[in-house]
Amino acid sequence: MNSLAKKIGVIGAGQLGRMMALSGYPLGCKFAFCGGSTDEPSALLGDMHVGEICDTKWLLEHADVITYESENTSVELVKGLAKTKPVFPPEKSLYVSQHRGREKALFDELEIPCAPYEVVSSLEELKQAVDLIGLPAVLKTTTEGYDGKGQFVLKEAAQIGEAWNTIGNRELVLEGFVEFDRELSIIAVRNEQNEHVFYPLVQNVHHEGILRYTIAPAQQIIDSVQEMAEAYMGKLLDELGHVGVLTLELFETNGGLVANEIAPRVHNSGHWTMEGAETSQFENHVRAISGMPLGSTKPRQTIAAMINIIGEEGPSAKVLSMPKAHLHLYDKSERVGRKLGHINLLADSEDELYEQIKGLSEYLPS
Repeated sequence: MNSLAKKIGVIGAGQLGRMMALSGYPLGCKFAFCGGSTDEPSALLGDMHVGEICDTKWLLEHADVITYESENTSVELVKGLAKTKPVFPPEKSLYVSQHRGREKALFDELEIPCAPYEVVSSLEELKQAVDLIGLPAVLKTTTEGYDGKGQFVLKEAAQIGEAWNTIGNRELVLEGFVEFDRELSIIAVRNEQNEHVFYPLVQNVHHEGILRYTIAPAQQIIDSVQEMAEAYMGKLLDELGHVGVLTLELFETNGGLVANEIAPRVHNSGHWTMEGAETSQFENHVRAISGMPLGSTKPRQTIAAMINIIGEEGPSAKVLSMPKAHLHLYDKSERVGRKLGHINLLADSEDELYEQIKGLSEYLPS
């Protein structure tokens, strides 16, 4: 019997848990999920508890170690579970990453460049923050925003009242607008023995706040930029005592890399690793939280891409007919704006990759 194999409990039962389980079963691990319904993507991949609130007694009975899919997971839930069983990533990573103000304060503390910001709780405070930071700026909810939700781009002072009425009446953060060339992200993994491994920086292209495709590795990245991203990640991993996958979203600017936000989990911009890296982000997360040696993050080919399938399943047969395309569907019903799956593409050159992407234009916004 594999002494390193664990029973892994997952708070959530979405596609991230699904892909985690699919990578963990070959390692001998077993999985249990706390989810909201039997229709969720992970429902058939392990023991399943259905309920709006996770049954902690049930989860503890079915797990040696516990992880979660979302930074919107309750800190109190994680804190309570951690009294009995290890929970990774730990409470501090969750506490910091689920609040944009705390996140930015940590960037400042660790001397990681980020946009100027002010946390505000009233219309008057918002007006004062605009005076301090200037316009344009981006107003965001401090918690629970994702895929562009809970955001308002302020271009002129006349919009302040509209912005507050649209997403206000709660705590918000105003961030100075960052002039950037590209959006990048880096994924890192740390285990309890303080080993760090890093995937290459990737380029992310968003549309209406939703990630549409990722190019991996990001092209024209010099070694010093990758090293700088890894240095930022090293500081974050160690300060948080993080165990598992951590993602840092960045802006590439004329002055260098500027941090946007972190996610204490496997991440959409890392899905390319399933075929594109020697060890996927999902397998490395399982390895890290189970106490296994971490796997190589080296890319398997010159360049890869990940295309999100949004809203409609699209021409799956066309994808399956392409020799270097890999289709991943999440067993979710179609709905506007919903992530239904993704396509991973492998190529030996940029030209080859972009020809493949061009051939899948049905999956991309016009």
